[in-house]
Amino acid sequence: MLALHVHHGLQAAADGFEAQVRGLCDRHGIALRVSRVDARAAAGQSPEDAARIARYAALADLARDAGAAWVLLAQHLDDQAETVLLALSRGAGLPGLAAMPEAFEREGVRFGRPWLGLRSQALRDFLHGVGETFIEDPSNADLRFTRNRIRRVLAPAWAEAFEGYREALSRTAAHAAQAQRLLDELAAMDLAHTGAPPSIAALQTLSRDRQSNALRRWLRGAHGVAPSAAQLHELLDQIDACRTRGHAIRLRVADGFLVRDGDRLAFTPSV
Repeated sequence: MLALHVHHGLQAAADGFEAQVRGLCDRHGIALRVSRVDARAAAGQSPEDAARIARYAALADLARDAGAAWVLLAQHLDDQAETVLLALSRGAGLPGLAAMPEAFEREGVRFGRPWLGLRSQALRDFLHGVGETFIEDPSNADLRFTRNRIRRVLAPAWAEAFEGYREALSRTAAHAAQAQRLLDELAAMDLAHTGAPPSIAALQTLSRDRQSNALRRWLRGAHGVAPSAAQLHELLDQIDACRTRGHAIRLRVADGFLVRDGDRLAFTPSV
């Protein structure tokens, strides 16, 4: 067994987190590898996203160096419920509502979340029962962060009104993930028909909903970008109007442009 720890360097308490992990590993004879990263947010990036990206990259590096087959993460049922509530508050689609999968691959490394079905209180009770201590991240009390407001304000209200809301939201995430898998299968079938990059004329033979689904899949898979709802709506209007040889399409999406290239769509990143 091997423990991996990422020191984000974002707060004074980070040294205490590392000391806690070292003490636990020493007591139980577990080897420990630590990576110190610069997780400061870039312009326009949220602190949470910056830390998450740096953390997963560091964990993947540590796992590859150690030859680990899996990296097991500690997210639990409360985290899953909070993720669904966060997605709902942002008007997310099925990928957002699907929340966190039990297993996934990133940067060539397999990650698993074995505790997604356990409430955080059950984990705390277990640690108390075996005499282990744990640390509460002081940043969890900072209500400037949306997830913390959900945890401190919204989640207790849901728990008071619906005691089993965590399990219910977890089921919602599972249903959303299943529905998204079916949409991905349909998109793959439609892209086999339209080609990738897709033919404009072939797209026009599909319903508007299937065009939207196929285009999202193509842009995400081929170019790693996701159009907003407004951008996709405008794109579908332009595709519908594109009935003559001279009709041009040019629409800003993420850090590039969707354009007409002959009889097909193309995505060109900004230079």
